[in-house]
Amino acid sequence: MRKSTHLTVSSAAAVLAFCAFTALGTVPTTGATARPAAAGRAVTAAGPDSPTLPLTRSATSTEIAPGVTETSLVVGRTNTADAWTVQVNQPLTDGGPYDRATAALGPKARADRLAAALRAKGYAPRVEEIRTPAYADRPAGTLGWTVRVGRYADRPAAATVLAGLTRAGFAGENRYTAQDGTDPEALQRVFVLRVDFKQFTGRVDSDFGPSLDVPERLTDLVNTTGALAGVNAQWFSDAGAPLGLYVKDGRLLSSATQGRGGVRLTHGGRDLDVDTYSTQISVSAGGSSREVDGVNRVPGEIWNCGGVGGDLPTQHPQQDFKCTDESELVRFTPDWVNPPTGPGAEVVLDRDDRVTAVRRTRGAKPPTGGSTLQAIGDSADWLIAHARTGSKLDFTQRVLDSSGNTVPLTPDTTILQVGPTLVRDGRVTVNAVGDGIIREGADQTFTYNWVVRGNPRSMVGIDDQGRLMLVVVDGRQAGWSSGVSVTGAAELMKSLGAREALNLDGGGSSVLVTSGTGIVNRPSDSTGERTLGNVLLVHPSAAGH
Repeated sequence: MRKSTHLTVSSAAAVLAFCAFTALGTVPTTGATARPAAAGRAVTAAGPDSPTLPLTRSATSTEIAPGVTETSLVVGRTNTADAWTVQVNQPLTDGGPYDRATAALGPKARADRLAAALRAKGYAPRVEEIRTPAYADRPAGTLGWTVRVGRYADRPAAATVLAGLTRAGFAGENRYTAQDGTDPEALQRVFVLRVDFKQFTGRVDSDFGPSLDVPERLTDLVNTTGALAGVNAQWFSDAGAPLGLYVKDGRLLSSATQGRGGVRLTHGGRDLDVDTYSTQISVSAGGSSREVDGVNRVPGEIWNCGGVGGDLPTQHPQQDFKCTDESELVRFTPDWVNPPTGPGAEVVLDRDDRVTAVRRTRGAKPPTGGSTLQAIGDSADWLIAHARTGSKLDFTQRVLDSSGNTVPLTPDTTILQVGPTLVRDGRVTVNAVGDGIIREGADQTFTYNWVVRGNPRSMVGIDDQGRLMLVVVDGRQAGWSSGVSVTGAAELMKSLGAREALNLDGGGSSVLVTSGTGIVNRPSDSTGERTLGNVLLVHPSAAGH
């Protein structure tokens, strides 16, 4: 799994460039060599009579299939003022030790004290204010203050200074200033897969590896399914399973991070809606009913929080944070091959939800067509007291939208809950608090690193012409692509003409693959392509599989 007026593509020139891209369907190449296409696939580049677009240095387009086009753009430039620097960490409390400090930023007074300590050691620090823009549910303001030392031409030089700071009793890390999100013309590599259903007769839907708990690379999924192209989709846990609401072919495979943004695809991707979603799931046994906390996840561990039933420390969504609950019921479907083991209780259910076994430990595999219900803590006591072999359990489950309406889970329904929301009804709409990307508590390091700074991002959206867009922006790669902030991603999708858009998993997970070329972008992990919990695929056939 795993920004601010700090927008990477939000200047007037950038908006003009991408709006023109939307209108023309491609962008002129202005001096760069086009990436080779697979044999038999047309590559288009604008001719000499095409207009010059601001900030777009080059672009190439490849027709993957009639109505499906992948366009790779180089936008912006390398700013000679950008440099490597050393961010010096701050302690989480006043008076905390500097040598074990972990916070990237803090209150002004704490940052000033750190700067004074650095000066006493002969360094020349600078204290910089970090601001966030106005989000749909949070006003603009100061997030905190960061402390930096020096400007260096390359990372090795900055690393040498960092080593000296470490010996002097400080902690920190190297940063490249182009990734701060403050330069609207920073160098970016943007990859857009556009699906025009007026020409394309196939479908766009989701898929995953051999099971929910066994992640797989996108390249392998494209090859094994015969897909034309694909992009990474949801966050995923350490077990590899998707996090948040996941509905595939109308089947609820993972319960919601309550109230978080998601995208619903129907009719093979021809209809796309961005909204917020929650789930209500309960079970009745022996005349008693109880809330089911989750579907296909480890009991007691609620990654990204946003659960039900007294989770700690919060039931509000919190990106990349694990909440806990010592008493839970979690249902497992056969899509999860190796359920977690451990103390507690479980029942094994056939396809009619009739109990075939009651166990005082956990870990049985769900039978074909059936399921298991695992319990820990007080919920285990309840399950043992009320479930009997041969009895039938009654489950109720509902997926609700932001208006509280039940979402029909038809066989052609796919729902991916990721977030945050980026564009709604043609307007930039980032629910930073509601989607949990603003970290609760005093330490705003995560918010700064994940929301404000430039990162690799993946997005999905649809424009006014009904064309679906799968978009990847590379990042964290000096001299190649800086990455965009969350707000920068929203501005980018709006500039591409999105009427609705949602942020997908990003960072090292961001990858775009086509059947002819393989990996189109440059994933940021040093080890290359990651395995993923699930993906979005473009299939040549309209029928499911």
